[in-house]
Amino acid sequence: MNVIKKFSLSILITLFLSVSANADKIRIGTEGAYPPWNSKDASGKLIGFEVELAWTLCRYIGQQCEIVEQDWDGMIPALIMRKFDAIMAGMSITDERKKAINFSQGYADEVASLAVMKGSNLEGMQTSEGINLTKKSGAVKKDLKTITEALAGKTVCVQTATIHQNFLESGDVGKVNVRTYKTQDEVNLDLASGRCDVALAAAVAFTDYAEKSKKPVVLVGPTFSGGAFGNGVGVGIRKDDTELLKAFNSAINKARKNGDISRIATKWFGFDASM
Repeated sequence: MNVIKKFSLSILITLFLSVSANADKIRIGTEGAYPPWNSKDASGKLIGFEVELAWTLCRYIGQQCEIVEQDWDGMIPALIMRKFDAIMAGMSITDERKKAINFSQGYADEVASLAVMKGSNLEGMQTSEGINLTKKSGAVKKDLKTITEALAGKTVCVQTATIHQNFLESGDVGKVNVRTYKTQDEVNLDLASGRCDVALAAAVAFTDYAEKSKKPVVLVGPTFSGGAFGNGVGVGIRKDDTELLKAFNSAINKARKNGDISRIATKWFGFDASM
């Protein structure tokens, strides 16, 4: 056997062993930059609500897990290209995303909110406490009009490729000056430094940042759900992985019934965000 054939055979054996080693593992993609949903500690270890929940769900499924870090804007393409088997990254279940991938049942709610720095003239915005955009009632339309007027001429910062960006560009609050960022951390930093007049994200993303940074970040206006904001957060899975979808749905049911999701959510969010 010549050197080239030996080298080729060595590569094939390595690939085979690698695939075999990972055959019984469920690889789960997460961003690691969206606390408290998912983030990293000082040592670089992935932590957060979804990381802990992922281990719990895999235990119910009866398989080992591997958590894979992935930039948010490449999350769905990486899943489709089989870099990992499932997504748990604060990803809301929306009709647009369901065209590309399947979702498990929702495991947590992710209400969104606008945020400003204390002292902003937007602090006095008079709206309902929360609005659901699935059905645009008279009250919801009134709130959207108030928000449209409040955001006129303002720079609104948001993480790219998110439901929050989709909402700002939907026309529901008029033509908005949107500035996008790769990560939520970048949004938070520019909001605190004054480069953004206001920002939009999951409410807990702002409250978590305010608590850890001690910056005077204030939530304003209503919380948002439904419509462009989707129907809760679920596990994203490839269209052809129907058995894995069933396994996650069964695991979520067990985790919910046993109180695991409520317990883990309360630990990371400070309240029960389970669905």
